[in-house]
Amino acid sequence: MLLHILAVGDVVGEGGQDILERRLPGLREETGAHFAVVNGENASGVGITPAQARRILAAGADVITLGNHTWNRIQIGDFLDKEPRILRPANYAGRVPGRGMGIYPCQGLRLAVLNLMGRVELNPNLDSPFKAARALLQGSGFDLALVDFHAEATSEKGAMAWFLDGRAQAVWGTHTHVPTADCQILPQGTGFVTDLGMTGPVRSVLGIKPENSINLFLGGLPRRYEEAPGFCKLNACLFTIDTEKKQCVSVRRADIME
Repeated sequence: MLLHILAVGDVVGEGGQDILERRLPGLREETGAHFAVVNGENASGVGITPAQARRILAAGADVITLGNHTWNRIQIGDFLDKEPRILRPANYAGRVPGRGMGIYPCQGLRLAVLNLMGRVELNPNLDSPFKAARALLQGSGFDLALVDFHAEATSEKGAMAWFLDGRAQAVWGTHTHVPTADCQILPQGTGFVTDLGMTGPVRSVLGIKPENSINLFLGGLPRRYEEAPGFCKLNACLFTIDTEKKQCVSVRRADIME
């Protein structure tokens, strides 16, 4: 059987949530996706609230993954403990709410979804994502494994994909909000793309008003980032997995531009 997995890039602000609600159901139907994983860590611009998480799940996400802005909306803490369909990076050091991996039923199979975060130029205080991935994926309680690696450095993302080649069926990067064109299948059957991109305003700098970013680079005082107005895009990739061979057989972009 061929299993189609849709991975959707970081949802940014109200615009990102709006296009996700309007277009994700149709995209799932068009691609035949059996399962959808959506990165939601920027639903508030920075962070996500329980109400926004519920909205993303209602839009058609089977699982929400997060990243470095997980704790920017601290009210998400209790929700992470209560709702198994939302994950935070598994390699957070110390004791924090929630879980970094979940196992979910799909087409008679058990899908493990793992959320990890990189350390290079992002958060050096994390536990090693490589060691966390190895420990969590060595179990036998699942049939297929999908990994959202939220990281800054393309080298760290590529290294993770090769490290997990043959252990996970799909590995994708999030965080940089810029879609990459390197969809590929590694030698042991792992599908990989360096970054999914983002779901949010097109005329922006990573989803925010350009003047906010320009101000920062010109040495201005830090100020709250504001979501950019205007039309949006939805960045996603479709991974097709041969469930008998437990190998990815196709990776392609599935973007929508409005």
